[in-house]
Amino acid sequence: MNRTELLERFKGEEVFLKSCEKRPMDSAQKAQLNRKGNSLFNQGDIESARRIFITTGYSDGLSRIGDYYRSKGRAIDALRMYWSAPDKKKSAELIMELSFMVKNLIHEGDNGDG
Repeated sequence: MNRTELLERFKGEEVFLKSCEKRPMDSAQKAQLNRKGNSLFNQGDIESARRIFITTGYSDGLSRIGDYYRSKGRAIDALRMYWSAPDKKKSAELIMELSFMVKNLIHEGDNGDG
């Protein structure tokens, strides 16, 4: 079913439809946004930079946001950024660390130590 058919199906009803389509972005727009994201990151506005990097799909920027989150102890947020980058090496390392922590927690529970 194409977009027009889908919209016709709900015509006259009060519904909210969210589209996940990515609009095409030319390389000049992408480069300009990435420069803005880098500037925001360097100024410490991490969340604004993250939104830009997600929009443009800038792998290096996403990975740096992941590094920042990881340094702040936000492992799950870091993993999301590495996964989006995709930075397989860093995401694999973090998954191993997290799985080791979970394994230790389970082991402590089995021994009655926790």
